[in-house]
Amino acid sequence: MSRANRILLASSIGASDSRNILPAAPALYKQLYDSLSEQIAMGALNPGDRLPAERDLCKRFGVGRGTVRRALADLERDGQIESYVGRGTFVSSGPVSESNTLTSLTDLAASRGLPTTSRVLSAELKSAHADEAEVFGVAPGSPMFHLERVRLLDGYEFALSKSVVPQTRAPGIELVDYSAASLYATLTALGVEPMQAEYVVWAAPADERSAGFLAIDDGDAVLMSSTSTFDSAKRLIETSLVAYRADRYRMRTVLTRPRPKIQRTDP
Repeated sequence: MSRANRILLASSIGASDSRNILPAAPALYKQLYDSLSEQIAMGALNPGDRLPAERDLCKRFGVGRGTVRRALADLERDGQIESYVGRGTFVSSGPVSESNTLTSLTDLAASRGLPTTSRVLSAELKSAHADEAEVFGVAPGSPMFHLERVRLLDGYEFALSKSVVPQTRAPGIELVDYSAASLYATLTALGVEPMQAEYVVWAAPADERSAGFLAIDDGDAVLMSSTSTFDSAKRLIETSLVAYRADRYRMRTVLTRPRPKIQRTDP
């Protein structure tokens, strides 16, 4: 057979075979992602369920650890699972946008099946100083409830929070045991429901005191948040300053690019 004929034959075989070639299989990590995602969607894995350890997933699916980690990272990025240092990886209750949903840490953790408690460092009434009185719009010397707590998520140190509430806007707020109670729930029960908040987040090194309460080293990174909470009458009812352990806190938000304005021209 001539060289030309051999090339022609090879070409015709290639053309014939091309009609029967199946699409390339997805990458292994994508197959694992799809399998776990389908189990979550079908209810085989429920919110709060713990996923098998990485080594168990490797054995079950016959893949390497790098493949498993890539699939888990994509699932966490998409809000389907959540990972906690020292605890493992769990099915999420769904994506949460903290910037668009005003909810307490207690309620947020409960939606994921995680219990929250607090170690109360101080809970006392103090007289409002001039700057504080101006911020809250109360008279200088008015009673202000100051609450400082170490927040525990499933028994682990999670955050150090300091909150201030004008006692005159929520009489009786100082009588509650905040080792288990939610401050937002207490405000609501007292007829002062949190409706809107201004929330600012930034990174900072932990000082010696914060590091001690959060069980981290002095200078380790923490995420700080400052919150000003308002009721339905737009009165400031609470301010808080919180230091979160950076390895146990994540904030997710959705950014939407505005559509360009269409300039209409007159005919």
